[in-house]
Amino acid sequence: MFRRDLVPLLLDKKMSLSEIARAVHEQPKDVIDALTHLAMSSKHGDYQLDVTPAECRKCGFEFGTEKFSKPGKCPKCRATWIYEPLIGVVR
Repeated sequence: MFRRDLVPLLLDKKMSLSEIARAVHEQPKDVIDALTHLAMSSKHGDYQLDVTPAECRKCGFEFGTEKFSKPGKCPKCRATWIYEPLIGVVR
Protein backbone atom coordinates (compact mmCIF):
# COMPACT_ATOMS: atom_id res chain seq x y z
CA MET A 1 0.00 0.00 0.00
CA PHE A 2 1.25 3.43 -0.90
CA ARG A 3 0.29 6.84 0.44
CA ARG A 4 -0.68 7.91 -3.04
CA ASP A 5 -3.40 5.22 -2.97
CA LEU A 6 -4.92 6.75 0.17
CA VAL A 7 -5.41 10.24 -1.26
CA PRO A 8 -7.99 9.27 -3.94
CA LEU A 9 -9.73 6.96 -1.46
CA LEU A 10 -10.11 9.69 1.17
CA LEU A 11 -10.57 12.70 -1.11
CA ASP A 12 -13.70 14.62 -0.10
CA LYS A 13 -15.03 11.81 2.11
CA LYS A 14 -14.22 10.62 5.60
CA MET A 15 -13.65 7.04 6.69
CA SER A 16 -12.67 5.35 9.95
CA LEU A 17 -9.38 3.50 10.32
CA SER A 18 -11.11 0.11 10.15
CA GLU A 19 -12.96 1.11 6.95
CA ILE A 20 -9.73 2.28 5.33
CA ALA A 21 -7.93 -0.93 6.32
CA ARG A 22 -10.72 -3.04 4.80
CA ALA A 23 -10.77 -0.97 1.60
CA VAL A 24 -7.02 -1.32 0.97
CA HIS A 25 -6.73 -4.89 2.34
CA GLU A 26 -4.08 -4.00 4.92
CA GLN A 27 -3.69 -4.25 8.68
CA PRO A 28 -4.76 -1.14 10.66
CA LYS A 29 -1.19 -0.80 11.99
CA ASP A 30 0.15 -0.43 8.44
CA VAL A 31 -2.57 2.09 7.61
CA ILE A 32 -1.65 4.16 10.69
CA ASP A 33 1.98 4.27 9.49
CA ALA A 34 0.89 5.41 6.04
CA LEU A 35 -1.48 8.03 7.48
CA THR A 36 1.28 9.40 9.71
CA HIS A 37 3.53 9.89 6.68
CA LEU A 38 0.61 11.30 4.70
CA ALA A 39 -0.01 13.87 7.44
CA MET A 40 3.63 14.99 7.30
CA SER A 41 3.76 15.18 3.50
CA SER A 42 0.42 16.99 3.26
CA LYS A 43 1.98 20.03 4.91
CA HIS A 44 3.91 20.66 1.70
CA GLY A 45 1.36 19.34 -0.80
CA ASP A 46 -1.86 20.60 -2.34
CA TYR A 47 -4.10 18.60 0.01
CA GLN A 48 -4.74 18.58 3.74
CA LEU A 49 -5.47 15.65 6.06
CA ASP A 50 -8.76 16.29 7.90
CA VAL A 51 -9.37 14.33 11.11
CA THR A 52 -12.62 14.34 13.08
CA PRO A 53 -11.58 13.21 16.57
CA ALA A 54 -12.97 10.18 18.41
CA GLU A 55 -15.93 10.96 20.67
CA CYS A 56 -17.50 9.20 23.65
CA ARG A 57 -21.07 8.21 22.85
CA LYS A 58 -22.06 8.33 26.52
CA CYS A 59 -20.79 11.70 27.79
CA GLY A 60 -19.69 13.43 24.57
CA PHE A 61 -16.01 13.78 25.53
CA GLU A 62 -13.95 14.64 22.44
CA PHE A 63 -10.48 13.11 22.14
CA GLY A 64 -7.54 14.81 20.42
CA THR A 65 -6.80 14.58 16.70
CA GLU A 66 -3.25 13.28 17.13
CA LYS A 67 -4.24 9.59 17.07
CA PHE A 68 -5.94 7.79 14.20
CA SER A 69 -7.05 4.74 16.20
CA LYS A 70 -10.04 4.39 18.51
CA PRO A 71 -9.26 4.86 22.22
CA GLY A 72 -10.11 2.06 24.65
CA LYS A 73 -11.95 4.03 27.33
CA CYS A 74 -13.23 7.53 27.94
CA PRO A 75 -11.09 9.27 30.60
CA LYS A 76 -14.11 11.22 31.82
CA CYS A 77 -16.81 8.55 32.33
CA ARG A 78 -14.79 5.31 31.70
CA ALA A 79 -17.27 4.10 29.07
CA THR A 80 -15.99 2.01 26.16
CA TRP A 81 -18.78 3.12 23.81
CA ILE A 82 -16.69 5.39 21.56
CA TYR A 83 -17.05 6.62 17.98
CA GLU A 84 -13.94 6.01 15.87
CA PRO A 85 -12.08 9.05 14.51
CA LEU A 86 -12.91 9.86 10.89
CA ILE A 87 -10.10 10.63 8.46
CA GLY A 88 -10.39 12.43 5.15
CA VAL A 89 -8.41 14.47 2.64
CA VAL A 90 -9.45 17.93 1.41
CA ARG A 91 -7.83 20.19 -1.16
